[in-house]
Amino acid sequence: MRINVYSFRYVAFLLVALLLTACGADSGKFKLEGRLRNMNLGEFWVYSTDGALSGFDTIPVRNGRFSYEIELREPATLVVVFPNYSEQPVFAEPGEKVHIKGDATHLKELIIEGTDDNEQMTELRMELNQTTPPDVPKVVGEFIRSHLESPASIYLLQRYFVMSQTPDYQEASKLTKLLIKEQPESGQLILLEKNLKALQGGALKSKLPAFTATDVKGRKVTEKDLKGKVNVVSVWASWSYNSTDMQRRLVNLKKKYGDKLGVVSICVDGGPKDCKQRVERDSVKWSTICDGRMWNTPLLAKFGLADVPANLIADEKGTIVERNLQPQKMEEQIDQLMMKYKVNSLLK
Repeated sequence: MRINVYSFRYVAFLLVALLLTACGADSGKFKLEGRLRNMNLGEFWVYSTDGALSGFDTIPVRNGRFSYEIELREPATLVVVFPNYSEQPVFAEPGEKVHIKGDATHLKELIIEGTDDNEQMTELRMELNQTTPPDVPKVVGEFIRSHLESPASIYLLQRYFVMSQTPDYQEASKLTKLLIKEQPESGQLILLEKNLKALQGGALKSKLPAFTATDVKGRKVTEKDLKGKVNVVSVWASWSYNSTDMQRRLVNLKKKYGDKLGVVSICVDGGPKDCKQRVERDSVKWSTICDGRMWNTPLLAKFGLADVPANLIADEKGTIVERNLQPQKMEEQIDQLMMKYKVNSLLK
């Protein structure tokens, strides 16, 4: 049988073209999959710290298994939010696949495999599980300096030196400069370097930073709303008993002191409508900000707050005098400051 060489070449060309087209169709997709023990049904949320996602997406869980795909043109940092609101970063790359495995009751021990950045992050997470809290910044700092090219280092910089309960803006500035030398095109780092001075507004003895936001009732909120003799910025979530206890105490304190106590709250729930209903149900009279971005809410960075519950207490001059007090201590401190204000007023 005689084969026409031109027909053979044409068919071969078509086959190669089809294969390349098939590969190209998936080359921009990143896939996240996995299985968690001790979890049957539910869902996770996922958002991006660098704009790969607009808002939040959901990842359904069935029989402990889950799978999620996203179209990417360039590497991105995704953050998976679990039902207990703990977070786990995943470093996504076009055309790559990452697998998560572990136990839903021990989320700190999750293993993420599939790319170098995720596997390095898993190794660091295991090391941090064995590290005492005072030594955590040192270990994280060493990781960043050893992995200046990694997107994991950008996430860690913000998580441990900017958004922590005790932010270290001086160290953050040093690390940012090192990272920019290695990643000069990173928009995240360029913006962070620009904003680090403003982020220092949450430090003790500093002034409350200027801010503008919209509360759940559509009203504009600025630093001028904090014009009491004592002022509080609080962070809460419906799933945190301690934070809702803090809010109940603030409601009682507001009734007690009226306009002398200024309050603005930030809610890190994922649903602004549900937050509005809760605020109205609990008779919260001050402005509550809930934009649905949870831990990615810009105001958290502005105030240097990164926990639930969290708070800043400022005096009548806007100077921050306390931060991150537990609910009862917060109430006691506000009462003391109000008493001090009353005594000073009598002495004048």
